[in-house]
Amino acid sequence: MHKPTAGWHADTIAIHGGDAPQDPHGALVAPLYQTSTFVFDSTHQGGQRFAGEEAGYIYSRLGNPTVNQLEQRIAELEGMQAGAAAATGMGAVAATMMAFLQQGDHVVASDAIYGCSFALFDHLFRRFGVDVSFVDMSDLEQTKAAFRDNTQLVFLETPANPHLKLVDIAAVSKLAHQHKARLVVDNTFMTPLLQRPGEFGADLVVHSATKYLNGHGDVVAGLVTGRSEDIELIKFTTLKDMGATMSPHDAWLILRGLKTLPVRMQRHCENALAVVAFLQEMQQAGMISRLYFPGVNQDEQSHESDLLQTQMKAAGAVIAFDMTGGFRAATRLLDQLSMIKLAVSLGDAESLIQHPASMTHSPLTPEARAAAGIGDGLVRLSVGLEHADDIITDLRQAFTSLKNSAENTAVNTD
Repeated sequence: MHKPTAGWHADTIAIHGGDAPQDPHGALVAPLYQTSTFVFDSTHQGGQRFAGEEAGYIYSRLGNPTVNQLEQRIAELEGMQAGAAAATGMGAVAATMMAFLQQGDHVVASDAIYGCSFALFDHLFRRFGVDVSFVDMSDLEQTKAAFRDNTQLVFLETPANPHLKLVDIAAVSKLAHQHKARLVVDNTFMTPLLQRPGEFGADLVVHSATKYLNGHGDVVAGLVTGRSEDIELIKFTTLKDMGATMSPHDAWLILRGLKTLPVRMQRHCENALAVVAFLQEMQQAGMISRLYFPGVNQDEQSHESDLLQTQMKAAGAVIAFDMTGGFRAATRLLDQLSMIKLAVSLGDAESLIQHPASMTHSPLTPEARAAAGIGDGLVRLSVGLEHADDIITDLRQAFTSLKNSAENTAVNTD
């Protein structure tokens, strides 16, 4: 693997990390190798490459210079040995988990994860004889009790999707390794700039590169990093054979997006703090019953403060809140917004807002949503790169409209 110059910061690796394919014309930007296959000099060379006896490219599903540059760059950013690129974030999750599972195995998963991750584990894995236990991983005793002799993998998100619950990666890693299980951490919400799970014992780190890593809402992609032997197994078994590999063009777009990741994340986080302050006003006014953002809940302050100081460099830019009026208030608020876009996903330049119970987390059963604390009045907001004042102005007018509507209804009822 390409080694960056000693002492490089993450900001520099985001621009220069990875071995760039050599361009004979001296182009500053690495070429996009938009090709499905690669030409061999001879049948002998082709045979040698297929046998793994000669380095070189064969077919883009098996490897591509543009994709490989991205894989190396994200591995360097995460502080891992190697990386693998997938067609989607779920492609990365599925290929990673399935590479190490077989019939009769057991998985311990956080009770608060992305809806499609839940569906993969709870619906699909069970069909093939893999059992999954969903637990509150912020409760270490509950997590410890979930392990079995056949537990092979542990999967978590922190901050958790959608209500930002924090999990102590080092503590869960210790439990996993005591049971000889691998720990897989979805680091999408944080990016390697704000949190590096490998430093706290995670064996594999996955990303939906669709989000912050690309940052421009025009790519669907996934990435996984880890030890070289684990990544090689994922790349050349499940990822290759399921065909969930990333296209060169998508890899090229993400490489371009990564160059601005440090400055984008700084702006995202600054904006989020300003929006949180406004939402706290709405909470004091009684329109929000609970606000979810690392460090803001007093009953969890001590635990979250410890993790914010040791595990994370910032709280991120995703905010969630429960509307006092439940489902009706949440949906009315969302429908009143103008600049903020009603759409799933996160990490784009645009601020995005959505209703988890009916959208991203609808694959969960009502019972599973209740266990994970995902109520019908929960709203998730991904704070974008617009001016913070403009984001707050749009939120303010939506809350004001909702308040006026409620007051008018009350007057008419009286």
